[in-house]
Amino acid sequence: MRNYNFLSIILLGITLANCNQIKKGENTSFTFDNSKFKEQYKPQEALSLEILNLKEQTVDSIIYFVNDKKIASKKGLDKVTFELKDQKLGYQNLKALVYFGGQNSEATARVELVSDIQPKLLNYTIVNTYPHDIEAYTQGLEFYRDTLYEGTGNGSGPSGKRGVSSLRKTNYKTGEVYKKVTLADQYFGEGITILKNKIYQLTWQNNEGYVYNADTFKKEKTFTYFKPMEGWGLTNDGENLYQSDGSEKIWIIDPTTFKERDFINIYSFESKIKSINELEWIDGKIYGNVYQKDAIAVINPKNGAVEAIINLADLKKKITQLPDTDVLNGIAYNPKTKTIFVTGKNWDKMFEIKVSE
Repeated sequence: MRNYNFLSIILLGITLANCNQIKKGENTSFTFDNSKFKEQYKPQEALSLEILNLKEQTVDSIIYFVNDKKIASKKGLDKVTFELKDQKLGYQNLKALVYFGGQNSEATARVELVSDIQPKLLNYTIVNTYPHDIEAYTQGLEFYRDTLYEGTGNGSGPSGKRGVSSLRKTNYKTGEVYKKVTLADQYFGEGITILKNKIYQLTWQNNEGYVYNADTFKKEKTFTYFKPMEGWGLTNDGENLYQSDGSEKIWIIDPTTFKERDFINIYSFESKIKSINELEWIDGKIYGNVYQKDAIAVINPKNGAVEAIINLADLKKKITQLPDTDVLNGIAYNPKTKTIFVTGKNWDKMFEIKVSE
C-alpha cells in the first residue's frame, strides 16, 4: 500500500533548492536578489529581502509578502529583514509588488524553512502484553472512557486473504470485540478519533469519512474531504481534527464543517517527513507511526518539528510471524494508566508500553 525508507526519511537531509520564479506575462524589470538566499533556513535565522532593478526603473515603493501575508511596505528599493522564528516549517513563498511609473510588477521566490531540532531517541519498557485479533488490519486505535476503540482496513497479505474494514469497541485485556460495524468492500477504513462522543473514521481513497455516535455506533454523517486526497491517520486536540494524507502535511480540520483550518509540514531536522500514518494526541504532542518502518515520531503540533523518535522494531520479534503479519500501526494513549498501547496490522499481540528518555 505504501513504502518508504525510514532511515532516509528520518535521518538524512533533503536538499531542495529555492527558486526565483517569473510568472508568464510578468514584467521582468524586477526580481529578488537570489544571491541573498540560502537553500535552507532554520527558525532562528532571518531573510534578507532585496529587489534587483534590472532595467533601472524609477521605483516608487515596494510591498513585501511572505505566504501571501503583507510584512512590510518600503519606499524606493529599500530592503527588508524578516525574522523566521514564528513561521511554520516548509516552503516560504515570497512576493514583492513593485510600483514604478504608474505601473506595478510582481517578483516571486521561495525558500525552505527546516527544523533546528535533532530528534531524541526515546526508550520504552513493556508493561503488559495482550491478545490482538490477527484479522484486524489496524488503521486507528484510541481509548475513550477507558475502553479501546479500533478502526481496521481491508488490506490483504501474501495469503491473499482480504480483511474487513470495520469500527470496533474492544476489551483490550482479552481482545474480545464488544461492538462492531463493517464497511462495504469498496471502502478501505483508515484512521479514527473520538471527540465529544462522536467517532470520526476516514477512508483511504474514497475521499470521504464518517461520524458515528460513540455509544450506539449509529452512523450520523458521511462527510467529503475538503479537497481530493488520501485519508491516513486521524487524531484530535479536543477542538480540532488532525488528519494525515501520506504527504509531509498534517491538516487541521474543523470537526463540524470538515473544512481546512490550517496545516503543518513535518520535518525531522533538515528532512521533510512523509507517510506519517496513525496519529495519537498525547500531552500536547502528536505521536505518529512512520509507515512501513515500525517507529513513532513525536511531533510538535505548532510547527511540525519532530522532537523525538521511538524505535519499536524489536516488538515485531515478539509476535507470531504469520504470512499476513504486517507493519506496526496503532497508537492509543490510556490517560488512566499514562501508558501507550501499540499494535500492528494483523498482529496477534498488543503491547502496553511506558516511554522515557
